[in-house]
Order: sequence, then structure tokens, then C-alpha cells
Amino acid sequence: MAQQRALEYLTHGQIPFFRLPVAPVAAGLPPGTAAALVGVPFDGGTTYRPGARLAPFDVRRVSALVQGHHPGHALDVFDVLPAVDGGNVAFPPFDAAAMRSAVQGTVARVVEAGAVPFVVGGDHSVALPAIRAVAARHGPLAIVHVDAHLDTSGPETWGEPFHHGTPFRHVLDEGLVAEGMLFQIGIRGAWGAAADAAPGRARGARVYRMDEVDERGIRAVAAAVREAIGGRPLHVSFDVDAVDPAYAPGTGTPVPGGLTSREALELVRRLAGARLVGMDVVEVSPPLDHADVTSHLAAHLLFEGLAIAALARERG
Repeated sequence: MAQQRALEYLTHGQIPFFRLPVAPVAAGLPPGTAAALVGVPFDGGTTYRPGARLAPFDVRRVSALVQGHHPGHALDVFDVLPAVDGGNVAFPPFDAAAMRSAVQGTVARVVEAGAVPFVVGGDHSVALPAIRAVAARHGPLAIVHVDAHLDTSGPETWGEPFHHGTPFRHVLDEGLVAEGMLFQIGIRGAWGAAADAAPGRARGARVYRMDEVDERGIRAVAAAVREAIGGRPLHVSFDVDAVDPAYAPGTGTPVPGGLTSREALELVRRLAGARLVGMDVVEVSPPLDHADVTSHLAAHLLFEGLAIAALARERG
């Protein structure tokens, strides 16, 4: 399950994530698979500009340019971590409940096979069923949630309990995250009300707003989070609108004043040593992008996550 050579990839013309073998999850993962990338082409949970349903296709395309050796961790990621492109999750694109059921079932099959799921959205509502499946296997998780928004809204805002602004309200209410183990990084901009942070605060969530990230520096923030996580199972949920739209314009709810792309990559990289059991990268909207810069960032964020999983595997 090694990464294909560039010439081999060009010969057959297919576009799997990172030039990896294609092994649809529904057909059963090959024995020994340690990670599976799964696309979720859904943006029915967006409240502003749609387009994120197209992200799995574009992120696949640009990920073909990412080589397999990680110089910072000094390892060949796909040699250490046998990985596959598990295909896209299929469901009616206008049925949010069907999406949640299908994503949860697909991710459950990945974790039951002993592999780490990497979910490529889609809007942020796809993260909830993925986290449900991972927590069902590993118990309450540590979650690093990187985002411009808290995503703890309730149905009072839009009259709908499940959209891309609500996943962490459900994560908290359902006990999918361990007490005090939700770390929300990159938060900024205006809130609907002062009470927006109350659901997380009641359960010990730690919010790192951008002004604190600026003051302390991304390395110090990442180090504090990594130390707090310890050996707990970790899920990383990365909404690309955490990144300043100057660096990631291809997203439906941009907020000025965010992370640089360098800071975003540094944040994930410095979670090395953690027991990563799941990751999602969401809210890439290719129709709003320029020169694929947001898709490229998403691919590299996924690669950083894969490298963390590979490092944990190598260390046993």
C-alpha cells in the first residue's frame, strides 16, 4: 500500500488521495491498512456560501503533488503507515440525516478495522458523525478543534439542530469529548451572544482566541495543548476558515485575522507524539478558491496528520 511513483500515477490517470491505492471502505479494507482517507461531498449544512461538497475531488487532485517523506519527523509516512483512499461516502446530497448515518457507518468500519480515519469534507456538519464513530470505539476523546467559530450553536439560530455551526454543541452534549479535553484554537470575530461559549465552558473547554495565539505564539499554544492531551485518544477537527482568508480564500464563512498557513501546519505538526485516532479537514470550497491554494493547504494539513499517525505507529 505504498505511495505510487509519479510516473505510475501519470500512466493510469486516476486521482486518489496522495497517489495511494484505492480501496472503498464498503468493500472492506485490505488487511494491514493503518489509515483510510474518506471523502464526504456534502455542504447541505452551510449557512452562508456553499461549495464544500466539491472539496474531496479537488483535494485529491492536488494531494498527488505531496511526496511521502516527512523531513521534520524523519520518516517515510506511507512506508510506515499503510494507507488507502477509501473513496467517498455515498448518500442523497439533500438528506442531512442520511449523510450522518452513512458517515458514521463508514467511519465505524474504518476504526473497527484498526485503521485511523481521515475525513475530508464537506462542511463541518460531517465531523459530528465521524467523531461519534471514533468515540464509540475509543471512548470520550481529546479533541483539538481549529476554527474561526465555536460551532456550539443550537437550533435557536436557524431552526435546525444539525448544521455546520452546531457540531460541537452535540459533541459536548453527547459526552463524546472528555471533560476539559476540548481545545478550540483560532476563534475570533463577532459572536451571536456572550453565551455562545457557555456550552464549552460548562465542560471545561479551553478556548484559544486569535489574540491569545498572537500574544503567546503558535508553538507555545501547541505545546500547552499537547501536554494537556497526554496519552488520551485524540481527534483533530480542522476547519480551514481558522486560517486567514488571505491564505485560505476557498471557504464559505471567511473571517479576517486568522492563522497563517505556516501557523496552521506548525500547530498540527507539534501534536506529534499524540495518539491520533481520527482527523477531519472541512469547509474547503473550491469554487471560492484561487489557484488551489486552500486545497493545497488542506492536503498538507492531512499529510501532517498522517505523519503524526505514522510516528505513533513507528514508536509502537
